[in-house]
Amino acid sequence: MRHRYRRTQRVFHFTGLLLQSLGVVFLFPLILVAGYWGAFGEGRATLLAFAVPALSAFLVGWVFRKVFTGGAPGTAGAMLICALGWVFASAFGALPFVIGIDASFLDGYFEAMSGFTTTGITVFTGLDALPRSIILWRALTQWLGGLGILSFFLAITFKGGGAHHIYGAESHKISSARPVPGIFHTLKILWGIYGGFTLAGGALLALEGMPPFDALCHALAALSTGGFSPHDASIAFYAQTGHPHFRLIEYTVTALMMLGGINFLVHYRVLTRDVKALWDNVEIRTWWRFVAGFVVIVLFDNMVKSGLLATVFRHPGVVGLSDVESVFRAASFQVTAVLTTTGFSTRDIGSAFFPALSKQVFLAMMVIGGCVGSTSGGIKVMRIVILERLMLRELFKLRAPARASKSLIVDKKPVSDEEAHRTAAIFFTWLALIGIGGGVTALFSDHGALESLSGMFSAVGNIGPCYISNADLVGLKAVVKITYIFGMLAGRLEILPVLLVFSRKAWRG
Repeated sequence: MRHRYRRTQRVFHFTGLLLQSLGVVFLFPLILVAGYWGAFGEGRATLLAFAVPALSAFLVGWVFRKVFTGGAPGTAGAMLICALGWVFASAFGALPFVIGIDASFLDGYFEAMSGFTTTGITVFTGLDALPRSIILWRALTQWLGGLGILSFFLAITFKGGGAHHIYGAESHKISSARPVPGIFHTLKILWGIYGGFTLAGGALLALEGMPPFDALCHALAALSTGGFSPHDASIAFYAQTGHPHFRLIEYTVTALMMLGGINFLVHYRVLTRDVKALWDNVEIRTWWRFVAGFVVIVLFDNMVKSGLLATVFRHPGVVGLSDVESVFRAASFQVTAVLTTTGFSTRDIGSAFFPALSKQVFLAMMVIGGCVGSTSGGIKVMRIVILERLMLRELFKLRAPARASKSLIVDKKPVSDEEAHRTAAIFFTWLALIGIGGGVTALFSDHGALESLSGMFSAVGNIGPCYISNADLVGLKAVVKITYIFGMLAGRLEILPVLLVFSRKAWRG
């Protein structure tokens, strides 16, 4: 029997290593607890909020490693490690919210899963008054989840066999090159770029007058395309409070989100002076077209609704550059935030500020998401390209001679039928989950069809913004929150590892 469940042994053994490493990460917010003791809500409650989960995670991880035997996992084992690792990490990640701010375990688990999956949906209000250690923990969960919590722990702790299987199980399930040979060298390069961009972004925001703590949290959340802000008003907080450089702040955050939405292999190539990486493959070119096209549509739509476009034509002298810049800034920020699935906002996308056309465009962007190898959610630009080529190939087959080549070609390279079938399967399972989640939301809440679908769109796409207000999200029934938790995990791990957990045969071997 023990031999029969060798794969299960390996899954729990590696999960133990993950939990021990997570126990160490819990110690970082304790620096803030000590530094701000007696201020900003820090004290005994927040000390326990991180000390208890740190000790608990380390001890449970130690037990798992002692009880279960290790070994190199295969593909199925790696996928089970991936799914189970994220489930356990979110369970322990919920404890600071439960202990520190008296949240229910379900709400704490929801917030932790939203953080680790970089979704950005929050069920907390009154963020401005929360202890700073709790705010930092929210940002850290997103930063760790940006490139993947397992890839982070692989890079810093794990030297055993099967690392490439684990990395492949957590990363996007589509073929992509590595910057260098060797999985550990690759991980260190990717996390080095990620960390460097985060530090640079935080420093730039601080130079623009953002408080250092806010700058750190926003940099952590922007590069990870997570979107947890220290403020209920999100990035709009700085405009609302009259910050002198709120425009620069919004443009900087837009740039950081854009960096997070692009394949990190592209960043590596650019940093190694291969600038043509910014346009030399079909995914990045399609990405730029999506960004430009959606910004133009939303900008035009907003100018029409606000009457600014009519004023430009009738009384061009009345319209100043600041008027046009303000609308452009709002459009570019919101398009980048939704397309990269970040969740930061300067406006509530469900508000009357955005016309109906813009709201429909936002739903389209939620489906697309960012590039493969980025920190963004969504279907991914490359999969949209593959689905488009699949459709064109089927049309070609109808009119082409029988002997004509019918290979699926992307970037002058053939795409295997296995890759194409997996892309189609993930796409339709993705849509099915959205339909099921939308139905559950509509059945157990007072929200209409569009709002209900947008909520599950946000969860599965790891996006954050939706047409349900934050106040209504807080009040959703438990069954809806659990559905969204499942959707967030399935969306981040691209469905397959999560579904494999429910296969009894997958645990054997």
